[in-house]
Amino acid sequence: MTSQSMIFGRMALSLALLAGAALPLAPQVAQAQSVALPDFTDLVERVSPSVVNIRTTERRNGPAAGSGGGSGEVDPSIEEFFRRFGIPLPNRPGPGPGRPDPRNPRGGDEEPQQRGVGSGFVLSADGFIMTNAHVVEGAEEVIVTLTDRRELKARIVGSDRRTDVAVVKVDATGLPFVKIGDVNRLRVGEWVMAIGSPFGLENTVTAGIVSAKQRDTGDYLPFIQTDVAINPGNSGGPLINLRGEVVGINSQIYSRSGGFMGISFAIPIDEAMRVSDQLRTLGRVIRGRIGVQIGAVTKEVAESIGLGAPRGALVTGVEKDQPAEKAGIEAGDIIVRVDGKAVEKAGDLPRIVGGMKPGTRAPVQVFRRGATRELTVAVAEFEADRPQRRAAAEPGSAPQAAAKTALGITVSDLTDSQKRELRVKGGVRVDAVDGTGARAGLREGDVILSVDNAEVADGKQFAAAIAKADKAKPISVLVRRGEWVNFVVIRPSR
Repeated sequence: MTSQSMIFGRMALSLALLAGAALPLAPQVAQAQSVALPDFTDLVERVSPSVVNIRTTERRNGPAAGSGGGSGEVDPSIEEFFRRFGIPLPNRPGPGPGRPDPRNPRGGDEEPQQRGVGSGFVLSADGFIMTNAHVVEGAEEVIVTLTDRRELKARIVGSDRRTDVAVVKVDATGLPFVKIGDVNRLRVGEWVMAIGSPFGLENTVTAGIVSAKQRDTGDYLPFIQTDVAINPGNSGGPLINLRGEVVGINSQIYSRSGGFMGISFAIPIDEAMRVSDQLRTLGRVIRGRIGVQIGAVTKEVAESIGLGAPRGALVTGVEKDQPAEKAGIEAGDIIVRVDGKAVEKAGDLPRIVGGMKPGTRAPVQVFRRGATRELTVAVAEFEADRPQRRAAAEPGSAPQAAAKTALGITVSDLTDSQKRELRVKGGVRVDAVDGTGARAGLREGDVILSVDNAEVADGKQFAAAIAKADKAKPISVLVRRGEWVNFVVIRPSR
């Protein structure tokens, strides 16, 4: 045998040995993969009988403008999708000569029309069912279809638009119901499953993982974000963990195209159950309120006013004769703690206060002009949204104008009537602005209340505060614009 043949022979033997060594590992790899990927079959069999399809109808007196029948009619499940996400409905041909409206054949008589489809799940054997508020909103009739094909009329027990939670009731007993899970145990990356009726296709199962928790997209709810496929008709259906427990209600998707793009949101079940319990016992949800409008605290603002890290909720407005005003909370304050709970971001405040019982007296910690203050507020009951009054700055008597500052801001003193209208003790009105002030976002008509945490009573104080400010550092200016207050950070060096 030549030396070349010997080399090739050794190489072949080595490859054979390597291949042989790899063979015993293949079943282990396959087994590891099978363990990593969950099998949902038993879970679906156990949970799906508790999931229902919800169909709603409304009565229409004559055809709506721009609506009609024929080939242009939009499927009700698609209509539900367009309504939910604010997308204009496609143009449809209206009834005309020789083209009667099939949805209203007798012309003036009211006819029940299918409005939308959604999903829900049974909470108790006696027929209480949870779904989304937007699924049943405005419905004249609610029809629940069970997995055994029974169709039952349901009555709306209560609905809460702020959390998008609703409870309906059917007259039945012995219904299979879901098991409620613990959201605190839910982990990012955990497998979850959804069951619902996308596009009216009942008992459709989709699965994915938890992408994020505490996703702040709503006033009162920190959503669960998943990559579970959610489409029109899934709304109101359960999000289920591998233990067969409901951990959320599928409610929204993020989409630029109108279809599922890998991001969906579910209402945490603990928040939904708190709402559900009140709807079942009271028919409505009672929330606390203190009467403030709020905004986010940016990193730039936090650094410029000495707060440090961006935290808390910036009070941009205080409602007259409401708990916050009576407690001494002012526009421009940053609320950092309520009732012993830290307010890390603006969205935390309505959730903390909303969960408090009206009448409760709670300590409130605010950051104001470089220092922390302790106040006490008496929580009131949340009522319907009120229209906001715009407090326009009136010319009044001729104010004394201050000289134009180096920042390009010309101001004048507020009249007594303007101070009463704005409910402020002092401040100056911006009469003109250009240069650095304009680039920072100041506008004519703005009212400046403080500069670098120091209150400004008039134009003279304002000019002195600007002259005193360190021009090498950002200058924080508290500004009132209409009903709202916010910080503007001016960078003189730019």
